[in-house]
Amino acid sequence: MAEPLLRALARVRGMLLDGETLVRAVGSGRRKGSAPPRWRRVELRYVDLKVGRRLQLTAYDDTQAHTSNHAPGDAATHQVDDVLDEPFGNWHVETADATHQVRVTKKLEAMVHSAPRGLDRPDQRDGLDQPEGLDQGEGLDQRPPAREHDRAKPRLLPQDDPVLAALGFLDEKGRVKPSRQAKYRQVEEFLRDLAPVVDDAIATGRVPAPTSERPLQVVDLGCGNAYLTFAAHRYLTHVRGFPVHTTGVDVKAQSREHNTAVAAALGLQDSMTFLQGDIGTAEPEVRPDVVLALHACDTATDDALARAVTWDTPVVLAAPCCHHDVAAQLRRGPTPAPYSLLTRNGILRERFADTLTDAMRAAVLRTVGYRVDVIDFVDSKHTPRNTLLRAVRTGAAGSDRVRGELDELTRTWSVRPKLAELLSDRLA
Repeated sequence: MAEPLLRALARVRGMLLDGETLVRAVGSGRRKGSAPPRWRRVELRYVDLKVGRRLQLTAYDDTQAHTSNHAPGDAATHQVDDVLDEPFGNWHVETADATHQVRVTKKLEAMVHSAPRGLDRPDQRDGLDQPEGLDQGEGLDQRPPAREHDRAKPRLLPQDDPVLAALGFLDEKGRVKPSRQAKYRQVEEFLRDLAPVVDDAIATGRVPAPTSERPLQVVDLGCGNAYLTFAAHRYLTHVRGFPVHTTGVDVKAQSREHNTAVAAALGLQDSMTFLQGDIGTAEPEVRPDVVLALHACDTATDDALARAVTWDTPVVLAAPCCHHDVAAQLRRGPTPAPYSLLTRNGILRERFADTLTDAMRAAVLRTVGYRVDVIDFVDSKHTPRNTLLRAVRTGAAGSDRVRGELDELTRTWSVRPKLAELLSDRLA
């Protein structure tokens, strides 16, 4: 049941100011009808420094993290009150003995669920009190909160997760293989970018709150061997506790057979389906809430984005791979003055083609009713293909300014973006 938002936030405030029991708190997403928060996401925890215990606040914008430490008392209270005033749509709070989820509804009320810390799934209680029915310590993670300032970054999927083992990430001692460290980092950073946008879509009602009767529908177009697909499914179900059905689509029969076998080995055959087929004609049984297109080659990314738009998908995340189509058009056509230096050398032309392609993709998506962020989802040392297009459907028609900028860009460079061709009926 819903309860008054101020009452729930008052209890959250008390937990954020408790330097003995708070493990970690995260604010993310945005409330319906409210201005965007100053920060995309904030994280709070207590750390022990040489000068004593401090409340550490890490605030994320679209490109970097900003960390500050605050002494208990007025300084910490001021920071807590400041972040609670932000119109975040979701709060996730871990204390020494419980985990609490607060979701702000469209009516600006609070839906609150709590569970003993250490249990896999949240129960359906509607308060932030200690869950009843457990003996002292039963099912609880009673380890004291980590306060080390330089502790390792918490992992959304721990290294011993069975999904990582099934995907061949781990050696015989259960450690991530050196050869898979870069992909493991990709998994972690992708999940950090996925989590807030899914939370926001549910909080604003763009995506229905997942239930066992109507689980969250995720479709991965061009899934390949699906290591990010399995990681996203595991995180959304095991860590976040959402009922989820995931469908992976790939043109290769080998991918379907391999991924189906992995799903069966993990006992996920009822919640994960893998299909062999072309991205442009893929048709899952249920229209998706979230579409992923991760490292689909060249115009396959455009096919996936167009398919997502055709379905009016609320949330789309695409990490493009190579950009041969626009690069070839730049080689064939004249370079407009005074930009010849951008295309004279092959390596610069290829890099410019990457940027130009994704800029046009973002503009097309904005024109057909999406809010789009273009971000780095992992450091370039882990993969050179580290751009992520994160799009949320608003339904509002793109402005004349955006459409004009897109037309001017394509006319100046004499290029025709594939996504614009695929969505020509919506752009007309």
